Amino acid sequence: MSGRNFIDYVKIYTKSGKGGAGSTHFRREKYIPKGGPDGGDGGRGGHIILQGNQQKWTLLHLKYRKHVKAGVGEYGGGALKTGANGADIVLEVPLGTIAKDAITGEFLMEISEHGQKEILVPGGRGGLGNNHFKSSTNQTPRYAQPGEAGIEREIILELKLLADVGLVGFPNAGKSTLLSVISAAKPKIASYAFTTLVPNLGMVSYRDDQSFVMADIPGIIEGAGEGKGLGTRFLRHIERNAALLFLVPADADDIVKQYHILLAELEKYNKELIHKPRLLAISKSDLIDEELKQLIIKDLDLDIPYVFFSSASETGLQELKDALWPLMNKTEKTIQIAFEDEEE
Repeated sequence: MSGRNFIDYVKIYTKSGKGGAGSTHFRREKYIPKGGPDGGDGGRGGHIILQGNQQKWTLLHLKYRKHVKAGVGEYGGGALKTGANGADIVLEVPLGTIAKDAITGEFLMEISEHGQKEILVPGGRGGLGNNHFKSSTNQTPRYAQPGEAGIEREIILELKLLADVGLVGFPNAGKSTLLSVISAAKPKIASYAFTTLVPNLGMVSYRDDQSFVMADIPGIIEGAGEGKGLGTRFLRHIERNAALLFLVPADADDIVKQYHILLAELEKYNKELIHKPRLLAISKSDLIDEELKQLIIKDLDLDIPYVFFSSASETGLQELKDALWPLMNKTEKTIQIAFEDEEE
């Protein structure tokens, strides 16, 4: 999933179809010269629909589709014939996509299941034909309803990645390196901040042919919950993770302080995030000896479990996975999704 192909935010202009007008037709046959009204109803205007597709991982296919317009309903006809409905437009989106009104910010819907269909913008109703308006005092109504206009709306679509474990840490904490070592993912890795500019997913193998999905989220800085750095743009991806893995390097000045800063930024963004199962992983442990490791452990006055590991020497990785597995299964249902690496 390369950076230029991963799009998790799009804004589109939508317009549903106008409903068809009802008919003012009267029945006229050879031996019935003055039949009553038999005008049919107009067809419904086309809906704009969102549909979940588990095979899609990005909103890239909608990035350049700025205008989406559904079909217009057809007019009603004689002999009580109803006009055809306008063609619906179905937009397939990845699971975890939410839709909001671009003007008001109102939450509209979330697509979380494969095949789930939701009407994003409803089409206008078709007008009633003159047959509906006949009465004992007006047996030849010469009017019918026009169809309702379609609805115009600017929509924002945002993707929240579905993953079992979300990596949380400052830039250069070793998140991308960890993902590259324990999965087939190939995130960009460098020694400068903000190397990761888009989330990366990796499928991690576990015991007994089991597996789980890990998401590498771009690095958080102090103030991210208020929009600093990459801001809240990627924090939403953490919302859908079953468990959170906090990464702090072993050579950090104050490991506990860094952990609390990260936790505070998540709480600023969404207070519900601090209730997710979490694990502290101390990376780059190959840079410290056993004596320093024991000194660090003495200072780890935390209410969560922790593990030491090194991606460079590939030590402690199995212990890390063993610690994560029960945390993921604390939730009612661990999210399991198929992941197909682009490198294959």
